Amino acid sequence: MSFLVYFMLLLVVGVAAGFVGSLSGLGGGVIVIPALTVLLGVPIQYAAGASLIATIATSSGAASAYVKDRLANIKIGMSLEIATTLGAIAGALIAAAIYAKGLFHIIFIIFGIVLLSSILPTFMQYKRSGWKKLNTDWTTKFFQLEGKYYDSSERRTIRYFGYRWWLGEAVMALAGIISGLLGIGSGVLKVIGMDWGMKLPMKVTTSTSNFMIGVTAAAGSSVYWALGYIQPFIAAPTVIGIIVGSFAGSRILNRSKVSKIRLFFMIILAIAAVEMILRGLKVL
Repeated sequence: MSFLVYFMLLLVVGVAAGFVGSLSGLGGGVIVIPALTVLLGVPIQYAAGASLIATIATSSGAASAYVKDRLANIKIGMSLEIATTLGAIAGALIAAAIYAKGLFHIIFIIFGIVLLSSILPTFMQYKRSGWKKLNTDWTTKFFQLEGKYYDSSERRTIRYFGYRWWLGEAVMALAGIISGLLGIGSGVLKVIGMDWGMKLPMKVTTSTSNFMIGVTAAAGSSVYWALGYIQPFIAAPTVIGIIVGSFAGSRILNRSKVSKIRLFFMIILAIAAVEMILRGLKVL
């Protein structure tokens, strides 16, 4: 395979991952890693390193648009970021130990299991197309878990309140560990933590997740860089594609129906999960 063809393939993978990552809040890693390892044969540790760098690009590209549209809630995102950052460093160190022992298949299987386990709570929320006011708790006022945004699909301004910050923080700590361990932005768990745990509107959840994943990925990527798992030749074209795809996805989100976003979210999770588990079992 020529250099140019390989470069273009990485670029296409990046565009697809950026589009999916920004639209669903996943961060792109769930597409980048299966595509690089299964389709292009990239060793998983280098795919994970490229994914973390690409995730930072996804966050930078999509989050800027979401902040401008006032979909992302920066205050909520920053209040949850401490747990994800510490978790990402811990997860990256665990991954380093696994790679050092040559147990690569374990990462594939864990990746697939994490994605499959994320589908159930998302499916349970599938029919909740809108946000409705719930009884708030002390964390609502203390952490100011509130905001508003204009929904283009419903043509009205939606005011919302979140609650159970402690549950969101717990999920974010796990999300950080998974991010560092698997080389993803852990947008999967971030979306679940804010949507299911804190009961924030889905559009606020996905946009805030995109804002958060860049910080989480940056923490994990520092460990990957020190270990030599980030290869510029692989990461560079992937990042370029990610930026293009993330801007395209962010333009679509605010005009989309929440139920369709959730359905899209579940389909992508299922496909990526099956691919990675089969890879770990050496079926693919």
